[in-house]
Amino acid sequence: MLRIRFIIALTVLLSNTCFSQTLPLPARATNAISSADFISQIKSLTLAEREQAITSQILTGNVPASLPHLCAVNLTNVANGKTNIATLFITRDYLSIGTDSDYFLAPMTPATAQHIADELGCTLPTRKMVDAIYAAAEIKLTPQPITPNAAMTTIPVFATHNEIIRTQLVALGKSSSATELLAGHKKDVVISAKLAALTNRVAIYGWHQTNGLPIQPLYIGHRGDWADYSHGIRLVQQRMIVNGTTTTLARVLADPELSGLLSDEGIITNSRYATNISTTAVLTNQTFFGERITTLSPAPEMKVEINSPPAKDFAPDKPVLLVLFALPNGNTTAQTIGRKLQAGDDWHFDIQHIGAQTRFLRAAITNRTIVIAYLEAEMKSWPAWRKKHGNTAIPGIVAAIRQQFPTSKLELVITGHSGGGSFTFGYLNAVTNIPADVKRIAFLDSNYAYETTNHLDKLTRWLKSSDETKLCVLAYHDSIALLDGKTFVSERVGTWGRSHAMLEDLRAEFPFTNSTNSASLQSHVAARGKIQLLLKENPEKKILHTVQVERNGFIHAMLTGTPLENVGYDYFGERTYEKWVQPR
Repeated sequence: MLRIRFIIALTVLLSNTCFSQTLPLPARATNAISSADFISQIKSLTLAEREQAITSQILTGNVPASLPHLCAVNLTNVANGKTNIATLFITRDYLSIGTDSDYFLAPMTPATAQHIADELGCTLPTRKMVDAIYAAAEIKLTPQPITPNAAMTTIPVFATHNEIIRTQLVALGKSSSATELLAGHKKDVVISAKLAALTNRVAIYGWHQTNGLPIQPLYIGHRGDWADYSHGIRLVQQRMIVNGTTTTLARVLADPELSGLLSDEGIITNSRYATNISTTAVLTNQTFFGERITTLSPAPEMKVEINSPPAKDFAPDKPVLLVLFALPNGNTTAQTIGRKLQAGDDWHFDIQHIGAQTRFLRAAITNRTIVIAYLEAEMKSWPAWRKKHGNTAIPGIVAAIRQQFPTSKLELVITGHSGGGSFTFGYLNAVTNIPADVKRIAFLDSNYAYETTNHLDKLTRWLKSSDETKLCVLAYHDSIALLDGKTFVSERVGTWGRSHAMLEDLRAEFPFTNSTNSASLQSHVAARGKIQLLLKENPEKKILHTVQVERNGFIHAMLTGTPLENVGYDYFGERTYEKWVQPR
């Protein structure tokens, strides 16, 4: 009885009022840019530059003074005969830049909104939360749509709509400095259970009319980079109260009994968007070999799956060897990892076995904790991803993965198979110098994009910078291979031609020794094994693109130039990792 009275008292105390909780934003600088100047500044920016500018202004505290102060909104439901009461803490208005008298309500992509929410311990609302916020709002503005047109995603239209809303508030005798909860003037970017079955989409809902009905039903038809003048970003603090107990919004949404408090779509287990800056990783326990899987999405239209050994394998005195493996064209992460084929399985599960080869390496390399990150582009092609997104985001992807292991004893390997080499070259294009913590770069029949003018100087400086840096290239004579009786790649663009071009370039700085063994494998080695180009001749004109990897190629690329090279395995020999292949 006392518990019920406490909940009722708490409900009365908090209902529809701004609470003492605040967003952890710094005080606005005295020389912060005005909203008018900011609008002028971002008119000519690209979408990525604009989103970065919005993020910077908000997270440095250039927001109206009333925005960080959170309001309490209550929701209830009945589950299993029990009435539950939740209290949420939300921003009184949508995210804006400027001051109480000179503000800009800033539409933004869900990735940017999620990043800001993450930094401030918040999330975005659900459809049910938006309804509750509107019902609780003390200031309800009438929606002011602008006729849909091609300009609705541009800054001038954003600014026009911003002024319409400001005029509405002035007519009501209100300003941005008011403390009342405000709603009705924007659609909300929301989280939704429907997003689990889709990628690269934004969910929008709301824009309630004075009769309480929303103009916009839940809609997930826009791409994830869509933001128009009607969108608003309302933050909801992750910390909330349920039945008098402090908990988190993510925990409640994933609870079958309590999720109805916040969601009218059932449980929502992934209550966030992927971000294009960084993301909070999601850890999943695995049963195979005691490994742990962490997933994150540090850039648009791509994802990362990080495979770590059991926690006991991490030790303060052991460096973490973090391998970034960019996937080949047309392959999923699961196919790249590999498994024992079952009836009806796609053949791609049995052509690389990077998972099993990584387990072999973990058993062989005992002075390092080996972690592998699989980098998958949504369109299953890193060349296509780079054509769309360019190179500038790639160092940020690398940094976001590295940040999952906050230790100074971390060594990076950048590698990939087939089109995955495009990620490596994108990284080389984006950095002035290859960082010192990159200890190995390996191309597994993947150096199609090598160009002397773009890459030689950077690779040369990096190779000369330390005895620990190593370069390995695996390729085969692909320009004479036959598919349906015809060649399919020229010597200029194939890995055979690109590898010989790289070899000739490197000869100017590094003396090579050259040999060919009985298996027609050319070995070109320099700098005491630091640099190795292993080029398979192809007298039978076969397609050996994946065979190079399957037949211990990844193991060899990771061990060249070390005392473990050719220990316990043969490159192009029988698969030496069978006992480590995932069973299913």
